[in-house]
Amino acid sequence: MTNEFVLEAITREFPDSVISSSDPYGMLTVEVRKEDIKKIIHYLRDSSLEFNFLTDICGIHYPEFPDKEIGVVYHLHNMMANFRLRLKIFMSRENIEVDSLVELFAGANWMERETFDFYGIKFKGHPDLRAILNMEDLGYHPMLKEYRLEDGTRTDKNDSMFGR
Repeated sequence: MTNEFVLEAITREFPDSVISSSDPYGMLTVEVRKEDIKKIIHYLRDSSLEFNFLTDICGIHYPEFPDKEIGVVYHLHNMMANFRLRLKIFMSRENIEVDSLVELFAGANWMERETFDFYGIKFKGHPDLRAILNMEDLGYHPMLKEYRLEDGTRTDKNDSMFGR
């Protein structure tokens, strides 16, 4: 199994869904339309590609790109071929909702809850979408890059020291 083979299979099955692809550090990374993510992952799991393990779901926040401000990253693994795949979807802050994968992978339950807790991304169809690590009355999503990392009164540190 190669990056080219998997990308060609996804593109052939979902020609209008693939937005871009790359292979940083040798791992195939495919950006797809968020409306198609569940269909694509279902296909990857049940086809001969056999991506039968969902390694991770996590959120990302790029405030400098309003149309693609919030993203969800899915890592899938074909255990038999030892092949890993990264899928990405992006959305604006006005439409921060995506289909849940819990009915495809039971392990997605806690991963989606964590992503909701830290980024505020809602997963449609999730059986119990609520805070998992933060207090329920926290009132904000701490991983969004909306808050200063340091006390504004300090002069010895600023956000640029933390990659912002």
